[in-house]
Amino acid sequence: MTCQKTSHTFTKIAFKPLHTNLFNIVLLSFFLTLGCGNVYSQEIKPKKKPLSTVKQTDKPKTATVDTIKVDSIKPTKTFLDGKVKYKAKDYAKIDQKKKLITLYNEAELYYKDVELKSGIIVLDYANDEVYAGRIKDSAGVLVQYPNFKQGASEVQPDSIRFNFKTKKALIYNSRTEQGEFKIKAAVTKKENDSVYFLRGARFTTSKDVDNPEYYFQTNRVKFVPGKKVVTGLTNMVIADVPTPLALPFAYFPMSEEKSVSGIIIPSYNDSNTRGFSLQNGGYYFALSDNYDLTVLGDYYTNGSYAMRFESAYAKRYKYRGNVNVRFENLINSERGYPDYSKQNIYNIQWTHSKDTKSSPNSSFSASVNMGSSKYFKQSINQANVGSNLNNTLSSSISYNKTFNTIPQARISLTATHSQNTQTEVINMTLPSLQASIDRVYPFVGKDGVKKGFIKNINLQYNLSGKNNFVTTDSLFFKPQMFKDAQIGMQHTIPLSTNFKLFKYFSAGASTNYQETWVTKTIEKNYDDSVNKVVTTTVNGFDAFRTYNFSTNLGTTIYGTFNFGDDKKIQSIRHVMRPSVTYAYTPSFEKYYNSYAVDASGRITTEYTRFEGGVYGAPGKENSNIVGFALSNTFEAKVRDSDSTKTEPKKMMLLNNLNFSTSYNFNADGKQVLAWQPLLISGGTQFFDNKMNMNFGAVLDPYAIDNSGTKIDKFNIDNGGSLFRMTSANVTLNYSFSNKGVKDKKNTQSQQNGGRSDDLFGTNTDLNDSRNSQFANEKDDDTDVITEFFSSKLPWDMTMAYSLTYSNVNRENKITGNSIMISANMDITPKWKGGVSTGYDFVQKGVTFTQFRFERDLLSWRMAFNWTPLGTNSNWNFFIGIKSGVLSDIKWNKRSASNR
Repeated sequence: MTCQKTSHTFTKIAFKPLHTNLFNIVLLSFFLTLGCGNVYSQEIKPKKKPLSTVKQTDKPKTATVDTIKVDSIKPTKTFLDGKVKYKAKDYAKIDQKKKLITLYNEAELYYKDVELKSGIIVLDYANDEVYAGRIKDSAGVLVQYPNFKQGASEVQPDSIRFNFKTKKALIYNSRTEQGEFKIKAAVTKKENDSVYFLRGARFTTSKDVDNPEYYFQTNRVKFVPGKKVVTGLTNMVIADVPTPLALPFAYFPMSEEKSVSGIIIPSYNDSNTRGFSLQNGGYYFALSDNYDLTVLGDYYTNGSYAMRFESAYAKRYKYRGNVNVRFENLINSERGYPDYSKQNIYNIQWTHSKDTKSSPNSSFSASVNMGSSKYFKQSINQANVGSNLNNTLSSSISYNKTFNTIPQARISLTATHSQNTQTEVINMTLPSLQASIDRVYPFVGKDGVKKGFIKNINLQYNLSGKNNFVTTDSLFFKPQMFKDAQIGMQHTIPLSTNFKLFKYFSAGASTNYQETWVTKTIEKNYDDSVNKVVTTTVNGFDAFRTYNFSTNLGTTIYGTFNFGDDKKIQSIRHVMRPSVTYAYTPSFEKYYNSYAVDASGRITTEYTRFEGGVYGAPGKENSNIVGFALSNTFEAKVRDSDSTKTEPKKMMLLNNLNFSTSYNFNADGKQVLAWQPLLISGGTQFFDNKMNMNFGAVLDPYAIDNSGTKIDKFNIDNGGSLFRMTSANVTLNYSFSNKGVKDKKNTQSQQNGGRSDDLFGTNTDLNDSRNSQFANEKDDDTDVITEFFSSKLPWDMTMAYSLTYSNVNRENKITGNSIMISANMDITPKWKGGVSTGYDFVQKGVTFTQFRFERDLLSWRMAFNWTPLGTNSNWNFFIGIKSGVLSDIKWNKRSASNR
């Protein structure tokens, strides 16, 4: 007969005395012989034994006691209290005499929460123990390492002994993973489910625990899975070379939670102007699964210090965001020296986004970047040149709500902030209100068809309210800022219609009524006591009303130039969209008053009390303007180079080419000229849309006199050309890579107000340098290997070129001509390099330049960042472990900034 591979279930084998179980033993031996060592086990249940025998007479007698006879046969003890499932590729043998089950080759055993796989497994069901080890293959190499899994714990040792009752185990050369840690120990003693004792152990975050690039070597360890590791003398080993870095004891947290609170070790640094320092030290608070808090601080020996509070929060399917608050007390030099200075700077950043699915009819978002105008230029903890060169900080917080009424209504509340870091002027709205009701078509019938002049007549209602502040850094959020607030509200009712004219023309007409409410006006009078005009602010409600009228006419013209199907360029399509607009606004002189400009009172001038209002002032002069515009697009059909394709390929030649000008019928020929300059703008794309080109020019039809002032005389009549080009500009942006178009954004720089690309260098987060300064890209393509070298080196490049021409006053010169380039390359599989630089051809000098290098050391990362030129020149070197568990094991050194 042939032996078959079998699967068995071993369940509570209970042996009775020989006189009650002899037949079962004979039957079991028969199946053992028949199965060639592979046995189907069965559950042998003992017969129920009577608990007692009660003898009772028919009639009870006084003082008669019941007699209970106890069974003299003791119950048999069961060896295992659960089902055992096992299988093996070669054989599964039961030794009835020694109470052993032996499984050989690809053996597997399952008992309760224990899963064991190995080359050989021996189950001693008399002592409730199991042994697992390796076996030799045909070449004599030990293979099929044991894999022991109990609950969430998993171990891959050389061999293991485990007791099912006591839960104790003895493990040799165990390998296990706990979070980011990988642990290997020569001998491991499992005391119970929650405590292990290890001897000859190493800890690492390297992928290969048998051949790690670094590890912590220790001889005595107490290991509590999912919680902690406590060791004795611990020595750090790099590339199998022991280092002088040693600790008498060590503690490694291993919480199974996503994040745990803990101390953030500071880094040491020094500065020529502030002395020695400890930077980026603090504490991380894992407050909950939805939000956290990081508190960081810096301290310099000359008294300078900085504090930072960073928090990220999120609620699934609801919202997410982060808050950063930074404060720095900067002291330069020492008291008594001429270069001594002291100042406080701060920066507040907040981003918030709401999941649209949580509430489709409302939304809330925030993007805040505000603080001291000089923060990014003087901060001791920012290395972001893109933010340093930015002249504007802006913020916006908005709430929008849509009401599903008929007609539909919308309301939004927005708080905005705009700050010029050069002039330190701040403009804020706290808040602004926008409300609107959808268009209403009063003349549309029940069929809902909007056709013709009458049926297309529609009207809306818009409401706008503002609480506007204009202040400076020094007065920000001080009482004077709120005293100068401008508060107003504006109601707008537009009435419009559109219709077809002569089949090919689209026409439209509209009129707009506005009513503006303000809480402050002004009054101007000549004050004899001070001999000047005095402006007085008048508090109280006031209003003015304006209206205007406009109409437009436009059409679309298509033209195609065919060159033949056998040509490379088969045809060119030209689309023109000419349009004419007319706008009229009457004069609102009734809102104007006059005041004397001298003591005699004979010379007066006019003003309106609404000057400087939050919504401007009504115009004194009527406006009567007609505008002309022409937009063009050019598209070509090109024969595809692929001969298998029958259809030609479309190619955009010019995305847009626009011309616009206007004529003022109320021009007086002195202060106001009739024709406005002709504006030209356009743009297109090249090289499979990788290069964007935009251009523009301003052509003025009027001449200028010797002083450079425009006169009421056409330039062609003054001996010149038809138009006088006063300015022109061209910009080119080109991003390309041998790995295709990549989505790479410098998010931190963009949040700080800088560029989203790396033309001004990458942002360096000095708080945490573990993240790569290069984009994390995944490329599924494998390198093409030749017999000499890898022919594929991943790289990318971004280029921006700008050219500006000016001729307003016959200067006829190039005022701007610069190029910026950023390039990154994988120099080797482990080395990355990058550079950002540029050249100004007008100033004849190199613009901002940054060199960056990075070395992937597997579990470690080494980076060097160098800005050699300018006031922001600095360098930064970092080497440290990537893992967040050991993020404090690092060395970070940087130069003192010249800021």
